[in-house]
Amino acid sequence: MRRREFITLLCGAATTWPLVVRAQQAQRMRRIGLLMAPSANDPEAQARVAAFLQGLQELGWSVGRNVTIDIRWAADNADARKYATELIALAPDVLLASSTAAVAPLVQMTRTVPIVFTTVVDPVGSGFVDSLARPGGNITGFTVYEYSMAGKWLQLLKEIAPGVTRAAILRDSTLATGPAQFAAIQALAPSLGVELRPVDVRDEGEIERAIAVFAQSPNSGLIVTGSPQANSHRDVIIALAARHRLPAVYFARNWTVGGGLISYAADFLDQFRRAPAYVDRILKGEKPADMPVQAPTKFELVINLKTAKALGLEIPSSVLARADEVIE
Repeated sequence: MRRREFITLLCGAATTWPLVVRAQQAQRMRRIGLLMAPSANDPEAQARVAAFLQGLQELGWSVGRNVTIDIRWAADNADARKYATELIALAPDVLLASSTAAVAPLVQMTRTVPIVFTTVVDPVGSGFVDSLARPGGNITGFTVYEYSMAGKWLQLLKEIAPGVTRAAILRDSTLATGPAQFAAIQALAPSLGVELRPVDVRDEGEIERAIAVFAQSPNSGLIVTGSPQANSHRDVIIALAARHRLPAVYFARNWTVGGGLISYAADFLDQFRRAPAYVDRILKGEKPADMPVQAPTKFELVINLKTAKALGLEIPSSVLARADEVIE
């Protein structure tokens, strides 16, 4: 080969090679693992996954073409560690984890695989990130609320049932978020003239016995704070509130849709619509350490008037006027 021809070929290869590499990279199959705290038959959880997948598709990620999705349902914390191990073994490019209970085992098992979390209450206090502005490690995501939100639940309970002087607070004492949410309610309770009774949500029988005893006294109400364990007993707790005629405030919309009286919470579904943008940026080379943890942008007040009627409660017009959704 003549020298001039070789130089021409080399220059041509140098020009086309980056294009070939970029094309190969664009077509490379990427892997995303999802660790969901609820069970697979939870309609709300299915809707969250659907919102996440739709968001990915809008950003150009198509399942089977350039991305593989592996989902594990941790059944409300029962198998979180087991499924976290399974997902990491699949060598994902990025992980999405829903709730503190799902994030905790992943953080313990990997400091290299990027993690995006949703519906986590206190990522700094839980040790997941260094700060909200600069997470600092392999993890970032979306918080659901600050602990002060729990105080709003007590205020709301007094608004809809002014006669309440005692409130049972259902919380998961095995997570740091459980006592912290209770503390926020406890700080406000004296000014509202409400005596509190903490109730753990670890065991269904324990919940039933505690509420049955608590409800024997008049002027009683109920607040269910956020946790995967509470979610696993959702139907039982809603039924107990109805049976014992307890006005109750819940931490998520799906409780009110399922027959609960009233809920005030961040829009959880919105977090799964926003999460794909972070996953997309990570897949394109950005570091979670440089991506700030985002706070909720949408909150929902949902009221079930059918349940209010069954309890003999008339929801004040001032509360109804603030409602984002009224179920009749």
